[in-house]
Amino acid sequence: MRIPRDTGGEDLAKLLEKVGYRVTRQTGSHMRLTATGPREHHLTIPRHKSLRLGTVNGILTDVARHLSISKHELVRRLWGHESEPRT
Repeated sequence: MRIPRDTGGEDLAKLLEKVGYRVTRQTGSHMRLTATGPREHHLTIPRHKSLRLGTVNGILTDVARHLSISKHELVRRLWGHESEPRT
């Protein structure tokens, strides 16, 4: 499953609310998100209009590891659709 390339920091923060994260503070151009689940987990996301694919990939890998699910499953939960397979 492909990660959408047009994801901004605020968009990603809003999507992560679906899996239990919320913005707890903002300093400059970065947002701090905290998981509200049984274990506390923090993320820092740049509040840029468009995030680099590597940045989004790293954030999603960290979140998937925290939730003990695959990154593929996390992308499905966040964007709610199946993307075409890579060729």
